[in-house]
Amino acid sequence: MRTILITGPGGSGRTTVAAATALTAAREGHRTLLLSADRTDTPGAALGTATGPAPAPVTDHLTAWRPDAGARFRADLTAFQTRAAGVLDLLGAARLDAEEVTPLPGAEELSFLRALRDAALSERYDLLVVDLPPLPQALALLALPEELRRYLRRLLPPERQAARALRPVLGRLAGVPMPADWLYETAARWDVELAAVEAVLTDRDTAVRLVAEPGPAGADAVRAATLGLALRGLPVEALVANRILPEAAPDSWLGSLLAQQRKTLADWQEAYDVRPVPHLGRDPHGPDDLAALAVPAVNPVPTPVGWPVTDRLAEDGVLVWHLPLPGAIRDELDLVRRGDELLITAGPYRRIVPLPSALRRCTVAGAALRDGELRIRFAPDPDLWPAAGR
Repeated sequence: MRTILITGPGGSGRTTVAAATALTAAREGHRTLLLSADRTDTPGAALGTATGPAPAPVTDHLTAWRPDAGARFRADLTAFQTRAAGVLDLLGAARLDAEEVTPLPGAEELSFLRALRDAALSERYDLLVVDLPPLPQALALLALPEELRRYLRRLLPPERQAARALRPVLGRLAGVPMPADWLYETAARWDVELAAVEAVLTDRDTAVRLVAEPGPAGADAVRAATLGLALRGLPVEALVANRILPEAAPDSWLGSLLAQQRKTLADWQEAYDVRPVPHLGRDPHGPDDLAALAVPAVNPVPTPVGWPVTDRLAEDGVLVWHLPLPGAIRDELDLVRRGDELLITAGPYRRIVPLPSALRRCTVAGAALRDGELRIRFAPDPDLWPAAGR
Protein backbone atom coordinates (compact mmCIF):
# COMPACT_ATOMS: atom_id res chain seq x y z
CA MET A 1 0.00 0.00 0.00
CA ARG A 2 1.11 3.54 -0.75
CA THR A 3 0.83 6.11 2.04
CA ILE A 4 0.85 9.87 1.47
CA LEU A 5 1.38 12.08 4.52
CA ILE A 6 0.13 15.63 3.95
CA THR A 7 0.84 18.59 6.21
CA GLY A 8 1.55 22.29 6.06
CA PRO A 9 1.18 25.53 7.99
CA GLY A 10 -2.17 26.26 9.58
CA GLY A 11 -4.52 27.84 7.06
CA SER A 12 -2.53 26.61 4.06
CA GLY A 13 -5.38 24.40 2.85
CA ARG A 14 -3.71 21.10 3.64
CA THR A 15 -7.01 19.37 4.51
CA THR A 16 -8.57 20.48 1.22
CA VAL A 17 -5.50 19.25 -0.68
CA ALA A 18 -5.64 15.93 1.18
CA ALA A 19 -9.32 15.53 0.26
CA ALA A 20 -8.61 16.44 -3.37
CA THR A 21 -5.69 13.98 -3.50
CA ALA A 22 -7.84 11.18 -2.12
CA LEU A 23 -10.72 11.97 -4.50
CA THR A 24 -8.41 12.03 -7.53
CA ALA A 25 -6.93 8.66 -6.57
CA ALA A 26 -10.38 7.17 -6.08
CA ARG A 27 -11.52 8.38 -9.49
CA GLU A 28 -8.42 6.77 -10.98
CA GLY A 29 -9.63 3.45 -9.57
CA HIS A 30 -7.45 3.21 -6.43
CA ARG A 31 -9.21 1.99 -3.29
CA THR A 32 -8.44 5.01 -1.12
CA LEU A 33 -8.79 5.83 2.57
CA LEU A 34 -8.66 9.45 3.72
CA LEU A 35 -7.50 9.50 7.36
CA SER A 36 -7.87 12.85 9.11
CA ALA A 37 -6.48 14.12 12.41
CA ASP A 38 -8.85 17.09 12.36
CA ARG A 39 -11.26 17.14 15.32
CA THR A 40 -13.89 18.99 13.29
CA ASP A 41 -15.52 17.85 10.08
CA THR A 42 -13.26 19.92 7.84
CA PRO A 43 -12.63 16.97 5.47
CA GLY A 44 -16.39 16.52 5.17
CA ALA A 45 -16.83 20.20 4.31
CA ALA A 46 -14.34 19.83 1.47
CA LEU A 47 -15.86 16.59 0.21
CA GLY A 48 -19.40 17.92 0.49
CA THR A 49 -20.45 15.11 2.82
CA ALA A 50 -20.22 14.29 6.51
CA THR A 51 -17.39 12.17 7.86
CA GLY A 52 -17.43 10.40 11.19
CA PRO A 53 -15.40 8.51 13.81
CA ALA A 54 -15.73 5.24 11.88
CA PRO A 55 -14.56 4.56 8.31
CA ALA A 56 -17.44 5.46 6.01
CA PRO A 57 -17.78 5.36 2.21
CA VAL A 58 -17.85 8.74 0.46
CA THR A 59 -17.83 7.83 -3.23
CA ASP A 60 -16.78 4.85 -5.29
CA HIS A 61 -13.36 3.64 -4.07
CA LEU A 62 -13.15 6.44 -1.43
CA THR A 63 -13.56 6.01 2.34
CA ALA A 64 -13.05 8.71 4.99
CA TRP A 65 -12.20 8.28 8.67
CA ARG A 66 -11.75 10.68 11.60
CA PRO A 67 -10.68 8.50 14.58
CA ASP A 68 -12.37 9.17 17.91
CA ALA A 69 -9.51 9.60 20.40
CA GLY A 70 -11.88 9.73 23.38
CA ALA A 71 -13.52 6.40 22.57
CA ARG A 72 -10.15 4.71 21.99
CA PHE A 73 -8.77 6.06 25.28
CA ARG A 74 -11.82 4.86 27.22
CA ALA A 75 -11.54 1.41 25.66
CA ASP A 76 -7.82 1.19 26.52
CA LEU A 77 -8.42 2.29 30.11
CA THR A 78 -11.21 -0.24 30.56
CA ALA A 79 -8.93 -2.99 29.23
CA PHE A 80 -6.13 -1.89 31.58
CA GLN A 81 -8.44 -1.99 34.59
CA THR A 82 -9.47 -5.51 33.63
CA ARG A 83 -5.83 -6.70 33.34
CA ALA A 84 -4.83 -5.03 36.61
CA ALA A 85 -7.97 -6.07 38.50
CA GLY A 86 -6.01 -8.03 41.14
CA VAL A 87 -3.66 -5.17 41.95
CA LEU A 88 -6.46 -2.59 42.01
CA ASP A 89 -8.55 -4.75 44.35
CA LEU A 90 -5.56 -5.26 46.63
CA LEU A 91 -5.04 -1.51 46.84
CA GLY A 92 -8.73 -0.86 47.35
CA ALA A 93 -8.81 1.39 44.30
CA ALA A 94 -12.14 2.54 42.90
CA ARG A 95 -12.73 1.67 39.26
CA LEU A 96 -13.32 4.43 36.72
CA ASP A 97 -16.44 4.18 34.59
CA ALA A 98 -16.00 4.74 30.86
CA GLU A 99 -18.53 7.59 30.97
CA GLU A 100 -16.43 9.64 33.41
CA VAL A 101 -13.15 9.29 31.53
CA THR A 102 -11.76 12.13 29.41
CA PRO A 103 -8.61 11.68 27.30
CA LEU A 104 -5.34 12.71 28.94
CA PRO A 105 -2.78 14.91 27.13
CA GLY A 106 -1.08 12.84 24.47
CA ALA A 107 -3.92 10.30 24.19
CA GLU A 108 -5.20 11.88 20.98
CA GLU A 109 -1.81 11.64 19.29
CA LEU A 110 -1.31 8.01 20.31
CA SER A 111 -4.82 7.12 19.19
CA PHE A 112 -4.22 8.68 15.79
CA LEU A 113 -0.91 6.86 15.35
CA ARG A 114 -2.58 3.55 16.11
CA ALA A 115 -5.31 4.36 13.59
CA LEU A 116 -2.63 5.16 11.02
CA ARG A 117 -0.96 1.82 11.69
CA ASP A 118 -4.24 -0.10 11.43
CA ALA A 119 -5.16 1.67 8.19
CA ALA A 120 -1.76 1.10 6.61
CA LEU A 121 -1.85 -2.61 7.42
CA SER A 122 -5.36 -3.05 6.05
CA GLU A 123 -5.74 -4.98 2.81
CA ARG A 124 -8.97 -3.16 1.94
CA TYR A 125 -7.16 -0.16 0.42
CA ASP A 126 -4.53 0.57 -2.20
CA LEU A 127 -3.75 4.11 -1.02
CA LEU A 128 -3.80 5.82 2.35
CA VAL A 129 -3.96 9.64 2.35
CA VAL A 130 -3.22 11.07 5.79
CA ASP A 131 -4.32 14.60 6.67
CA LEU A 132 -1.80 15.41 9.40
CA PRO A 133 -2.13 18.29 11.89
CA PRO A 134 -0.54 21.64 11.05
CA LEU A 135 3.16 22.25 11.46
CA PRO A 136 4.84 21.94 13.95
CA GLN A 137 2.33 19.57 15.60
CA ALA A 138 2.79 17.18 12.68
CA LEU A 139 6.56 17.06 13.22
CA ALA A 140 6.06 16.27 16.91
CA LEU A 141 3.54 13.56 16.00
CA LEU A 142 5.91 11.91 13.52
CA ALA A 143 8.71 11.93 16.11
CA LEU A 144 6.58 10.37 18.85
CA PRO A 145 6.98 6.64 18.02
CA GLU A 146 10.77 6.74 17.94
CA GLU A 147 11.02 8.86 21.09
CA LEU A 148 8.63 6.69 23.09
CA ARG A 149 10.42 3.50 22.04
CA ARG A 150 13.71 4.99 23.19
CA TYR A 151 12.23 5.90 26.57
CA LEU A 152 10.83 2.39 27.01
CA ARG A 153 14.16 0.77 26.17
CA ARG A 154 16.00 2.98 28.66
CA LEU A 155 13.48 2.58 31.49
CA LEU A 156 12.78 -1.14 30.96
CA PRO A 157 15.65 -2.71 29.00
CA PRO A 158 14.36 -5.86 27.24
CA GLU A 159 17.47 -7.82 28.23
CA ARG A 160 16.56 -7.38 31.90
CA GLN A 161 13.40 -9.41 31.34
CA ALA A 162 15.52 -12.49 30.65
CA ALA A 163 16.31 -12.62 34.37
CA ARG A 164 12.64 -12.89 35.40
CA ALA A 165 13.31 -16.16 37.24
CA LEU A 166 15.94 -14.42 39.36
CA ARG A 167 13.90 -11.32 40.17
CA PRO A 168 12.45 -12.65 43.46
CA VAL A 169 15.95 -13.60 44.65
CA LEU A 170 17.43 -10.29 43.48
CA GLY A 171 14.63 -8.43 45.20
CA ARG A 172 15.40 -10.09 48.52
CA LEU A 173 19.13 -9.50 48.12
CA ALA A 174 18.75 -5.88 47.10
CA GLY A 175 16.00 -5.18 49.57
CA VAL A 176 13.90 -3.40 46.94
CA PRO A 177 10.91 -4.61 44.91
CA MET A 178 11.70 -5.68 41.36
CA PRO A 179 9.56 -4.78 38.31
CA ALA A 180 6.63 -7.11 37.84
CA ASP A 181 6.12 -9.24 34.75
CA TRP A 182 3.05 -7.27 33.66
CA LEU A 183 5.16 -4.11 33.48
CA TYR A 184 7.60 -5.71 31.04
CA GLU A 185 4.74 -7.25 29.09
CA THR A 186 3.04 -3.87 28.76
CA ALA A 187 6.30 -2.26 27.65
CA ALA A 188 6.88 -5.03 25.11
CA ARG A 189 3.36 -4.63 23.72
CA TRP A 190 3.81 -0.87 23.37
CA ASP A 191 7.19 -1.38 21.72
CA VAL A 192 5.65 -3.68 19.11
CA GLU A 193 2.83 -1.23 18.37
CA LEU A 194 5.17 1.75 18.12
CA ALA A 195 7.58 -0.24 15.94
CA ALA A 196 4.70 -0.95 13.55
CA VAL A 197 3.96 2.78 13.29
CA GLU A 198 7.64 3.49 12.67
CA ALA A 199 7.66 0.86 9.93
CA VAL A 200 4.80 2.66 8.17
CA LEU A 201 6.50 6.06 8.41
CA THR A 202 9.86 4.80 7.14
CA ASP A 203 8.50 2.51 4.44
CA ARG A 204 9.74 3.23 0.91
CA ASP A 205 6.10 3.49 -0.22
CA THR A 206 5.39 6.32 2.25
CA ALA A 207 5.68 9.87 0.90
CA VAL A 208 5.48 13.28 2.55
CA ARG A 209 3.86 16.22 0.79
CA LEU A 210 3.96 19.77 2.08
CA VAL A 211 1.17 22.24 1.37
CA ALA A 212 1.93 25.97 1.50
CA GLU A 213 0.77 29.21 -0.05
CA PRO A 214 3.58 30.95 -1.97
CA GLY A 215 4.81 34.00 -0.09
CA PRO A 216 7.25 34.99 2.67
CA ALA A 217 5.36 33.20 5.47
CA GLY A 218 4.91 30.07 3.38
CA ALA A 219 8.57 30.06 2.39
CA ASP A 220 9.70 30.26 6.03
CA ALA A 221 7.32 27.46 7.04
CA VAL A 222 8.47 25.20 4.20
CA ARG A 223 12.14 25.80 5.03
CA ALA A 224 11.58 24.88 8.69
CA ALA A 225 9.39 21.88 7.86
CA THR A 226 11.91 20.50 5.35
CA LEU A 227 14.66 20.60 7.97
CA GLY A 228 12.48 19.03 10.65
CA LEU A 229 11.38 16.23 8.32
CA ALA A 230 14.93 15.64 7.06
CA LEU A 231 16.17 15.28 10.63
CA ARG A 232 13.63 12.46 10.97
CA GLY A 233 14.81 10.88 7.73
CA LEU A 234 11.61 11.87 5.89
CA PRO A 235 12.34 13.81 2.67
CA VAL A 236 9.64 15.86 0.96
CA GLU A 237 8.28 14.08 -2.11
CA ALA A 238 6.40 17.10 -3.44
CA LEU A 239 5.54 20.66 -2.48
CA VAL A 240 1.95 21.62 -3.22
CA ALA A 241 1.86 25.36 -3.93
CA ASN A 242 -1.73 26.15 -3.03
CA ARG A 243 -4.00 29.02 -4.08
CA ILE A 244 -2.02 30.19 -7.11
CA LEU A 245 -3.56 33.45 -8.33
CA PRO A 246 -4.66 33.89 -11.95
CA GLU A 247 -2.83 36.25 -14.28
CA ALA A 248 -3.75 39.89 -13.61
CA ALA A 249 -3.01 43.31 -15.08
CA PRO A 250 0.28 44.70 -13.71
CA ASP A 251 -1.44 47.77 -12.32
CA SER A 252 -4.21 45.84 -10.51
CA TRP A 253 -4.14 45.19 -6.77
CA LEU A 254 -3.39 41.53 -7.54
CA GLY A 255 -0.23 42.47 -9.41
CA SER A 256 2.02 42.73 -6.35
CA LEU A 257 0.65 39.52 -4.82
CA LEU A 258 1.14 37.69 -8.10
CA ALA A 259 4.73 38.92 -8.37
CA GLN A 260 5.37 37.75 -4.81
CA GLN A 261 3.97 34.31 -5.62
CA ARG A 262 6.08 34.05 -8.78
CA LYS A 263 9.27 34.84 -6.88
CA THR A 264 8.54 32.24 -4.20
CA LEU A 265 7.59 29.64 -6.82
CA ALA A 266 10.82 30.22 -8.71
CA ASP A 267 12.81 29.62 -5.51
CA TRP A 268 10.81 26.50 -4.66
CA GLN A 269 11.19 25.00 -8.12
CA GLU A 270 14.97 24.95 -7.66
CA ALA A 271 14.69 22.65 -4.64
CA TYR A 272 11.35 20.81 -4.80
CA ASP A 273 8.98 19.00 -7.10
CA VAL A 274 6.35 21.76 -7.08
CA ARG A 275 2.70 20.95 -7.79
CA PRO A 276 0.77 24.22 -8.36
CA VAL A 277 -2.91 24.32 -7.34
CA PRO A 278 -5.08 27.20 -8.59
CA HIS A 279 -7.09 29.62 -6.47
CA LEU A 280 -10.78 29.06 -7.25
CA GLY A 281 -11.83 32.40 -5.84
CA ARG A 282 -13.77 30.62 -3.11
CA ASP A 283 -13.36 27.85 -0.56
CA PRO A 284 -13.55 24.50 -2.40
CA HIS A 285 -16.68 22.55 -1.52
CA GLY A 286 -17.79 19.28 -3.02
CA PRO A 287 -16.29 16.85 -5.55
CA ASP A 288 -16.53 19.25 -8.50
CA ASP A 289 -14.46 21.95 -6.78
CA LEU A 290 -11.91 19.39 -5.60
CA ALA A 291 -11.60 18.04 -9.15
CA ALA A 292 -11.05 21.61 -10.43
CA LEU A 293 -7.98 21.87 -8.19
CA ALA A 294 -6.32 19.15 -10.31
CA VAL A 295 -4.24 17.84 -7.43
CA PRO A 296 -2.16 14.84 -8.58
CA ALA A 297 -2.61 11.64 -6.61
CA VAL A 298 -0.05 8.86 -6.82
CA ASN A 299 3.57 9.47 -7.76
CA PRO A 300 4.72 6.36 -9.66
CA VAL A 301 8.27 6.74 -8.32
CA PRO A 302 8.50 6.10 -4.56
CA THR A 303 10.62 8.55 -2.57
CA PRO A 304 13.44 6.94 -0.57
CA VAL A 305 13.08 7.60 3.15
CA GLY A 306 15.34 7.25 6.16
CA TRP A 307 19.07 7.75 6.46
CA PRO A 308 20.69 4.99 4.44
CA VAL A 309 24.03 4.02 5.87
CA THR A 310 26.39 5.45 3.29
CA ASP A 311 29.48 5.35 5.45
CA ARG A 312 32.32 4.77 3.08
CA LEU A 313 36.09 4.86 3.35
CA ALA A 314 37.48 8.27 2.46
CA GLU A 315 40.91 8.85 0.95
CA ASP A 316 42.49 9.59 4.32
CA GLY A 317 41.32 6.33 5.90
CA VAL A 318 38.28 7.60 7.82
CA LEU A 319 34.63 6.66 7.46
CA VAL A 320 32.18 9.38 6.45
CA TRP A 321 28.49 9.27 7.36
CA HIS A 322 26.37 11.39 5.00
CA LEU A 323 23.13 12.75 6.49
CA PRO A 324 20.92 14.91 4.21
CA LEU A 325 19.80 18.03 6.12
CA PRO A 326 18.52 20.53 3.53
CA GLY A 327 17.97 23.96 5.00
CA ALA A 328 20.34 23.44 7.92
CA ILE A 329 22.48 26.38 9.03
CA ARG A 330 26.01 25.74 10.23
CA ASP A 331 25.73 27.99 13.29
CA GLU A 332 22.54 26.22 14.38
CA LEU A 333 24.00 22.71 14.24
CA ASP A 334 25.26 20.83 17.27
CA LEU A 335 26.58 17.26 17.59
CA VAL A 336 27.25 15.26 20.75
CA ARG A 337 28.50 11.65 20.81
CA ARG A 338 27.21 9.72 23.82
CA GLY A 339 28.07 6.05 23.85
CA ASP A 340 26.50 4.43 20.79
CA GLU A 341 24.20 7.37 20.14
CA LEU A 342 24.54 10.68 18.37
CA LEU A 343 22.62 13.73 19.58
CA ILE A 344 21.90 16.03 16.64
CA THR A 345 20.46 19.51 17.04
CA ALA A 346 19.45 21.45 13.92
CA GLY A 347 17.81 24.78 14.62
CA PRO A 348 14.74 24.14 16.83
CA TYR A 349 14.81 20.38 16.18
CA ARG A 350 16.65 17.63 18.02
CA ARG A 351 17.05 13.92 17.47
CA ILE A 352 18.97 11.14 19.18
CA VAL A 353 19.98 8.44 16.70
CA PRO A 354 21.83 5.15 17.24
CA LEU A 355 25.07 4.87 15.33
CA PRO A 356 25.41 2.21 12.62
CA SER A 357 27.29 -0.82 13.89
CA ALA A 358 30.49 -0.04 11.96
CA LEU A 359 30.67 3.49 13.36
CA ARG A 360 30.26 2.38 16.97
CA ARG A 361 33.84 1.12 16.83
CA CYS A 362 35.09 4.54 15.74
CA THR A 363 35.76 7.93 17.26
CA VAL A 364 34.34 11.15 15.83
CA ALA A 365 37.06 12.91 13.83
CA GLY A 366 35.10 15.96 12.69
CA ALA A 367 31.99 17.13 10.83
CA ALA A 368 31.09 19.56 8.06
CA LEU A 369 27.92 20.87 6.43
CA ARG A 370 28.17 20.97 2.64
CA ASP A 371 25.42 21.44 0.06
CA GLY A 372 22.65 20.63 2.53
CA GLU A 373 24.36 17.46 3.72
CA LEU A 374 25.94 16.85 7.12
CA ARG A 375 29.10 14.78 6.73
CA ILE A 376 30.46 13.26 9.94
CA ARG A 377 33.94 11.76 9.88
CA PHE A 378 34.77 8.71 11.99
CA ALA A 379 38.24 7.31 12.62
CA PRO A 380 38.44 3.56 13.36
CA ASP A 381 39.41 2.87 16.98
CA PRO A 382 42.46 0.52 16.91
CA ASP A 383 41.34 -1.14 20.15
CA LEU A 384 37.93 -2.01 18.70
CA TRP A 385 38.52 -2.30 14.95
CA PRO A 386 39.61 -5.75 13.71
CA ALA A 387 43.16 -5.64 12.42
CA ALA A 388 44.18 -7.20 9.14
CA GLY A 389 45.29 -10.81 9.40
CA ARG A 390 43.43 -11.58 12.62
